[in-house]
Amino acid sequence: MNDNEGYDFEIDLDVVKQSQSKLEATLLDIARGSDPFPRPGRPVRQAVGYCFVSLYDRGETRTLFDTLQSLVKVAADPKPGDRDARPVLLRFHAITALQKSLSNASRALTESSSKDILKHMRDLLSGKVLPLQRAASRVLIVIFPLNDGSRAVADVETIVNLCIKSLENVDQLTRQALGQLAAHMLASTQVVKTVPTEQSKKSGSKKDPNLEEKDESTIPGPISGPRTLVLSPEEMLLRLSSQFNKPSATRKMRIGIIEFYATLFSLLGPQFVESNYGLILRHLMQEIVQTPKSIASRYEKLLIRKLVSVLLRDLIGARMLSEQGQIGAIHEISSSYLKRWPALLPGQVAPSPLVLVIALKEVAALLQQLGNAPPPVQDALSGPLVELLSHPNHSTRIASAWALRCFCHSTPLRLPKIGLTMMETLQRNMSSISTPAAPSDIDKRALGHAYGLAALFAVIPERPLYISYDTSAKTLDMAVQLLKRSGDHDLKIAFIEVEVAWTCIASIMSLGPNFVRSHLPQLLVLWRNALPKPTSKDTMSGTGRSVHDWMFMLHVRECALGAILSFLRHNSPALVTLDVSRRISSLLSNALTFSQAYMGQKFDELQDGTASVTYGGLDSTTREALMRRRVYECFSVLGFSTLTETSQLSLLQSTVVQFASPEAFSGSSVQAAIAASSGNFTSVWHSTDNYAYGVTSINFESPGLDGDSFVQSGRKSKLSSDMIDLIIDASTSTPVIGSCEHEPLTICQTKLQDNRIVWPEPPPPMTSVTDAAIGLFSFLLAEQDVHNISKVITQLIDFVRSPKLDKNPGRKAAVLVNTAVALLLALRQVISIGSRNTKDAFASAQISDSLADFLKNAIVNGDIVLRNAGSEALGRLASLAGTSFLTTQVKTLVDLVVSNRDPNGRAGCALAFGAIYSHVGGLAAGPLLKTTINVLMSLGNDPHPVVHFWALTALGQVINAASLAYSAFVPSTIGMLFKLYMLDTHEPEGGPLSSVNVSGDLPTYRVVCQIIDALIGVVGPELQESISTRTLILDLVEEFNHETEESIAVEAIMCIQHFLIFTPEHVGVRDLVDKLRIYLSSSRRPLKMASINALYQMVQRDALSMSKIGGDQLVEELFGMLDDTSTSEGVRSIISSWLRQTVIHNPSAWIDLCQRIMSRITATTKTSNTKTIGGQDDEAESFAGSTDPLSQDRSSTARWQTQLFALNCLHDICSIVGKSDRREHIDIPFARRQGLLESQLLVSRVPDLIKMAFTASAAYVTEIRLAGLVVLRDIFSNSPDPDYEDTLLLEQHQAPITAALTPAFSADSTPEILASAVQVCAIFVGCGVVRDVSKMGRILKLLTSALEQSKSSGLISIGDVGELSPNASVMLRISTLAAWAELEAATSQQPYLKLVVAPHRPVLASLWIASLRDYASVRVDSEALQNLASLDPSYSSLGREILLPYYDQSWGKVLKAVATGMLANDPYILAAMDGKDSLETSLGSRDNPTAFFYIVFGLVYDALTSTSTDAASGSASREMSITALQTLKCLVRPEYCGKAILDPAVFQEFSSLCYRMAVTESAVVQLHLVEAIVALATSQKTIVTSYVTLLKPLSRADTIDRNPTDNVFPDSHATHCLRICAYVLRHALPNTRTSIPQGEGNSPSDRIRLLLVAFNSFTAIGRALGPIYQEEVRAVGVALYADLLKDERSDIDITGPTLPALKALLEPPSDPKVCVSESKYGKLVHGLISACLVNIDEMSGRVGLGASNKVKNNLLAAVLILTVIPSSLTVSRTVVDHCCFIISQKLLESDETSLTSAHCAKTLVATASSGNPVLQYCVKLLVPGMITFIANAAALSDAPEKQKLHTSALEEILKALASLLPAVPETSRPTMLGILLPTLSLLLNPSKASASPFHMMAVTHLLSFAAASPAAFKEAAAKLDQGIRDSLESSIRQAVGGNKLPQPTTVKPQISLRSF
Repeated sequence: MNDNEGYDFEIDLDVVKQSQSKLEATLLDIARGSDPFPRPGRPVRQAVGYCFVSLYDRGETRTLFDTLQSLVKVAADPKPGDRDARPVLLRFHAITALQKSLSNASRALTESSSKDILKHMRDLLSGKVLPLQRAASRVLIVIFPLNDGSRAVADVETIVNLCIKSLENVDQLTRQALGQLAAHMLASTQVVKTVPTEQSKKSGSKKDPNLEEKDESTIPGPISGPRTLVLSPEEMLLRLSSQFNKPSATRKMRIGIIEFYATLFSLLGPQFVESNYGLILRHLMQEIVQTPKSIASRYEKLLIRKLVSVLLRDLIGARMLSEQGQIGAIHEISSSYLKRWPALLPGQVAPSPLVLVIALKEVAALLQQLGNAPPPVQDALSGPLVELLSHPNHSTRIASAWALRCFCHSTPLRLPKIGLTMMETLQRNMSSISTPAAPSDIDKRALGHAYGLAALFAVIPERPLYISYDTSAKTLDMAVQLLKRSGDHDLKIAFIEVEVAWTCIASIMSLGPNFVRSHLPQLLVLWRNALPKPTSKDTMSGTGRSVHDWMFMLHVRECALGAILSFLRHNSPALVTLDVSRRISSLLSNALTFSQAYMGQKFDELQDGTASVTYGGLDSTTREALMRRRVYECFSVLGFSTLTETSQLSLLQSTVVQFASPEAFSGSSVQAAIAASSGNFTSVWHSTDNYAYGVTSINFESPGLDGDSFVQSGRKSKLSSDMIDLIIDASTSTPVIGSCEHEPLTICQTKLQDNRIVWPEPPPPMTSVTDAAIGLFSFLLAEQDVHNISKVITQLIDFVRSPKLDKNPGRKAAVLVNTAVALLLALRQVISIGSRNTKDAFASAQISDSLADFLKNAIVNGDIVLRNAGSEALGRLASLAGTSFLTTQVKTLVDLVVSNRDPNGRAGCALAFGAIYSHVGGLAAGPLLKTTINVLMSLGNDPHPVVHFWALTALGQVINAASLAYSAFVPSTIGMLFKLYMLDTHEPEGGPLSSVNVSGDLPTYRVVCQIIDALIGVVGPELQESISTRTLILDLVEEFNHETEESIAVEAIMCIQHFLIFTPEHVGVRDLVDKLRIYLSSSRRPLKMASINALYQMVQRDALSMSKIGGDQLVEELFGMLDDTSTSEGVRSIISSWLRQTVIHNPSAWIDLCQRIMSRITATTKTSNTKTIGGQDDEAESFAGSTDPLSQDRSSTARWQTQLFALNCLHDICSIVGKSDRREHIDIPFARRQGLLESQLLVSRVPDLIKMAFTASAAYVTEIRLAGLVVLRDIFSNSPDPDYEDTLLLEQHQAPITAALTPAFSADSTPEILASAVQVCAIFVGCGVVRDVSKMGRILKLLTSALEQSKSSGLISIGDVGELSPNASVMLRISTLAAWAELEAATSQQPYLKLVVAPHRPVLASLWIASLRDYASVRVDSEALQNLASLDPSYSSLGREILLPYYDQSWGKVLKAVATGMLANDPYILAAMDGKDSLETSLGSRDNPTAFFYIVFGLVYDALTSTSTDAASGSASREMSITALQTLKCLVRPEYCGKAILDPAVFQEFSSLCYRMAVTESAVVQLHLVEAIVALATSQKTIVTSYVTLLKPLSRADTIDRNPTDNVFPDSHATHCLRICAYVLRHALPNTRTSIPQGEGNSPSDRIRLLLVAFNSFTAIGRALGPIYQEEVRAVGVALYADLLKDERSDIDITGPTLPALKALLEPPSDPKVCVSESKYGKLVHGLISACLVNIDEMSGRVGLGASNKVKNNLLAAVLILTVIPSSLTVSRTVVDHCCFIISQKLLESDETSLTSAHCAKTLVATASSGNPVLQYCVKLLVPGMITFIANAAALSDAPEKQKLHTSALEEILKALASLLPAVPETSRPTMLGILLPTLSLLLNPSKASASPFHMMAVTHLLSFAAASPAAFKEAAAKLDQGIRDSLESSIRQAVGGNKLPQPTTVKPQISLRSF
């Protein structure tokens, strides 16, 4: 059918018309289901419809009406058995057809028909069939157009009221449809009302109806008179709130109305909402929040808070408000609510606590969205937030503390002042609380300020640079004093003192181990005093204590336990040692015993409720629950290693009693009895008392709890549903609502989510203790033996089966859920971390059988939560138990499926099948796979939605778990899916009435798509080969992709994504991209997110192809979506991936996109009213004035997160282009020479980059300012100016760069910005843009002022910024010193920097060394080093964790600067190393090291150790190693280390490290290692050679002839230095097995440099040892080099470039008497040259690059040896003969060795002039071969191509022969020329018109001979044969006489070339 639709568009129009009648008949038969066609299912019906549409689009439309009549007749004809009632499916599609007809042909509708349709649709709205309600809603939306100005208010009210009345029994889909209808009707009132004129009233009945309908369907034009809306916004919203506040409105209806609000606001749009934000806020607060019904109970308050927060936060705040709107919202909330408390003026009414909590929560969230609040927002909030801490309401105080925390987090510059104010206020309150004159609410104020101070302490770890730790220490002292004096006051005052003190202590624990460590002993004492061991008086019943006493004692313990919990969370495991753990365990046991003692007491006072409001509104039962919760939480965090087995069992039983005991019910027993007797209990999830019979609030399907694949399915549903819809829908079944005030310590949480702090919502006390008990139960049960597990499980099952629960069905349901969840979490723990014994215990029949019985009852329960938990628990239990248990359970489940006809039971069995297979695994459950699949497929065909939905869900679970094992079942599964798609019962609107009303919440098609996705993963790459499978799957996906339901479309997109991985060529990418772009503009978030994910995958795969398909327009659309916070993360990923792959081709286009965003100024910048820009220079003002005036519009204002992303993109552009080898992007002159377009180059956009950096510098958001500085840093380069030579491009941009840097030093700057700005200043100074120090201006001044501030150890103040905190001062000092260190390190490349650094060198040297000392102190945590460090002792331990990252980033730069100074012999560095301020230290040798030698040496050693052990070390670690080794080169010199380096222990460690680095490090690093070794050996020469002086003096003959192994010291330092060098050489040689691998830092050039340095170092060490060992060392070096000469494995020539090292190695000894043939030196030379000749002979007959390189290198080495050795050393005649023979032989060969031989011959001939007899003998042997070579070359005169091959070699031979003439006496020159002239004449050919290269070379040399010796030349020429002489004369005459003639011919080509 789909193919036929496609063919209709492809085939010729005439063919379509000819076959149209036949096609129509066939399509009608298919639609009727006539034989032989099957019954038309959903896909067939859709395909028929598409075919008809395409047919009538192209063909004749004459028969269209007949076709419609035929279809209507079939639909209207009742089938047998359906005469009384039409099927729901038919009615639904009939209404849908009506809706589509009205949307296209509403003009043809008569008034009576319209009324009938309207009446019928209203009836359907109030009916009970949910699909028909949804269809009717769509029809009504079409009937009432949105822009109708004549809308009757009565119609609006009627339809809205009908929608609200229908909310009680609807599902989510229907509620959304009703919400769309109600929102549509209400939104239609926001148009200008149409007022008919008098004339129209009179003639209204005579108007043309068509004209009237046309007028109604168009937007009304402008009218005279006042423009009034149909309903004002207030009146419109009141239509919903009036229904919301009706007494008859149920919870479900009220939640549905909130969804109506959400849909209405979405429909009205962001512009309407932002402009009417104050009105909307006021309406929600007055008409929704401040109503009697909303405050009737605690649950109602929390529900209203949650629902209103969904509207204000999740919808309006997060999605609809622009940044300017967010600022306006904060102002509105502050002025309308926050500032109105307390009510100071008469008649003024303060907002209620509920309103204030909602307002504070929204303000906190808005602050986080804004990033850094601008000053107007700060002024609007700073006062009210502090004031509200004194509110008498507990919830308001906690919310205010939370908002204050968010405020200080976003505005950290105010943190110190607010923190100090809080502490002082709290101290005053606590000092006056016991005085008679104290205000009545002093206790509330004190608690509020304590919470506020606690919230601020939570900010300190996140913003450690902004506040001093003095506040923390003083607060702790105050808390200790409060605890000490609490015993002197009455209970009421002591109650407050205790809570304030422990709250402060608990919050201080968040500062971490560095602060708490020193106070831990004191804390342990305080905890011991607060949690003593219960006495006999405590445990006896009837102790005589009052309820007030018990409540106080419970409160003290609960507060102390809260501090312990905070300590454990923030300081474990650093401070929780075994001893501390044992002590805390004892205290927790004491608290638990006390709790049990309290439970044993009987209080009659509690019955009358008098004690329930004594303290804080909590009764004693609640306070006991709070304390018990704390005990459970502490044990869960602490662990159980210190508990005895008995204590663990007791603790386990306590938890079981808490969550499963029938007596643990804390609700109303009377209400429970009434519910049980009347039988009206429905579900525990519908309770509205915020207790729900004690059911747990743990979401076991949460991703953080390690859920199974079922959770994955649930997570997918979240992707295919809007989060707001999910939250609202979940509210209908959430019996327990949490909030921050339930657990005040959550305001101290330090865990961030996506760099944001999220409003915590812990459950209320009675629920939280149940949750804590279940959590502890799951952890503790996983560590028990079989005996204890059996006891606990038995107790648990007994509680579940207790007959007492029959009297309380609600408690029974809660116990069942609690037990199932507890067992599930425990089984998860057992599988993940349980020991083998624990797993075996659960596998035992005793435990597994008892658990299985309970779980089988759970999975057939009607409660979906219980079924899900039970099925997963059964699956995990089956994975632990044996095969017999597995078989038994599967058989039992099969029997249940067969016997149990209850849909819930069958659905539970299906889930159990899926869970069992998933957790047991394919290997163990393989034999059961077929059974499982058969059962699930059978259940999938069940007509009931509950059964087939969960069966298909389980099948998807099985497919994912089985993976490839499922391959055999893929065809049958695909067939089943097609069958299900054709069934009416599986359609959302199919089946009987009882089914269709359930199927809305059970989306079967969505699960089918998930199964398809799983099948694609199973088939995998085989999809390319399996045509049938691929086609079927694609058909299914394509069909689901056409579904209108958005969740199905989302799942279909996911399937296509998966399909693209395996067979992208079979997916129409262009059509897919077009559809995804449509979804991107959708108002529905799920479709957007799915499209973004799919586009990201496609861009990741091939961005260039996407650029061709989508073009720039798609990228621009994505950039336009960045302000949408809900989708921005995915969009950023797409853009980032796209940029990385394509930016190198056109960076300018990407910069344009970023510039468009940056040109839209942020709202915070607009709000600042150019405060930052004022007072700056002209350049800054010109930048500021260039803002586009259109940016004042809402749409042109970018969020700060969007601008930050744009700046990050700019940084990526600069980085990627900079790292590429595209020189044209940074060099305009080069680009011009290449003919490239300048506008597309990166360097052409430098002004724009600077301008955007300036725009960022004017922002108030710290992240934007930092990113702007990064961009400013990126533009510094050495790009030449295109117009002025010898100048840099940036030189003309000095002023704007300075302007962009200046705001970083303004008063509102932060420490991070200052540090980054100092770094940028240093980069600017060091990049070479300005080389004259006097012209560097303000930037150098700023850098110098920062250095001046760094001199002192106090607080730093730079620019206009006030004094910084201690941590910030140290951080800025580190950054400043690192910036100057970079300048010092760059002095070698930029000499002008020496003038910059020189005036400050004395200060810098001492500060750099002090910085390294401080880093060592912070790094090793040593008290000894702390005494030396410049850090304030009170901050050294506190700031260690904070400062260490900054030190880690900077110390390498400082060390490099120190190394640079040491290499330059800087005396200030030496003085600083000695701890002296003056230049008193001498540069000579010394015995003791400098004062800081060991510190610097230790840092160097540690750096080398860490990098050498890091196998994955990158360029950064390599640079660190090089810097450390450069420092080490100088540290080993005597003036720094004395003799310390030669200490046996130190030297042994050092040498071991060197050996390891020789193996692990790259060649680049080893090069510096060798240099450090030779520096040690040579600088400590007098010490390392002292071993030689201890030898017995030897005669010279002994020194020459003694055994090399005599008198060698294997443990001497010199020996180790030699060994290390030899070790490096052995590993660097290419012909060894341990050769260095190729890679970064190991390139051939790096290896050549290493070999050169290593051989030279080897020679230098040998020379340092003196003449006794020098020859032995030389012999070893020559042996190593001989190995190098043998290399033939590599095609890369490494040996040739290292020949200079051989020359140094063979340097003759200073004593000429040693240079004799019989000496070691002579033997060494003979052996080496003989080896070279042998190596050449071995290559005889070998070809290849390796063989050729070996021959050439050995030839060159042999010649080098002959030319280096002294003339006194005689060489064997045989060796010389053979060497010359090889040279002559290779010279005559035609390969590339000929040129090398020519070089060798030339070298020998030229060097022979020195008088060396050996070389003169070589000349005698080489000349014949050279003449032969010339003769052979002359024979090639007719082969120009071959001449080119010999030109270079011939040139060298001719030069060699020419060098012979000056070397002979004048008398012998005629004889010499008699040989040379005939030889050269062979190359002459004067008869040719164009001279050959050989001829020109010969003539050149002949002329030189004639000029040098004219007489000898004339004499020799006269003796030549006539023919030769004639040729010679003519050639010379042509050359001499033609010098002037060729000039005209040579000028023209030059001019031609230049013009070209």
